[in-house]
Amino acid sequence: MFSRSGGRPQTSRASSAPRTSSHLMLSFGRRAAMGCVALLLLVAGVWSSWGDAQHVMLAQGREHGTLAVSGCADGVCTGAYDPEGPAGPRGGMTIEQSAAVKKGERFAVVVRPDSDELVRTGTTGLLYAWVPLGGALLLAALVIGGGLRLTRVAWGTALAGAALLLAAFFAL
Repeated sequence: MFSRSGGRPQTSRASSAPRTSSHLMLSFGRRAAMGCVALLLLVAGVWSSWGDAQHVMLAQGREHGTLAVSGCADGVCTGAYDPEGPAGPRGGMTIEQSAAVKKGERFAVVVRPDSDELVRTGTTGLLYAWVPLGGALLLAALVIGGGLRLTRVAWGTALAGAALLLAAFFAL
């Protein structure tokens, strides 16, 4: 801003005044709150992903087999499950319906302990299990960039989330 006399720039009192302790506390409080929100988003993403990912990543000692999808309704798909080993095929096994599950397909699965639910294994199953974390990374990137003003960290977080989501999309 220029003054009418002499064309010299005016300085505002607010920019030349020293920062007060209340201003510093407010700034710290905002950054702490945004850090907690970003951390909460990431923890929620890991928590919701871990439900399926643990069965894919720690599949040793679990029952493995192949599922031939025969039909899908109400968010679940059913089909003939053929376990590895001497046990014969059995019905009544379900898997969550998604873009990765179509009628007539066969794919490797692992049984959730103490249930009739199946989880897809392999690279596709692993990437699909971590999709909630990819979304959480994208949301956390907005909080990190906007609330914490850490743009480089935000871009890295967003790129990691986008890479995870794209890898899952192309693996399906």
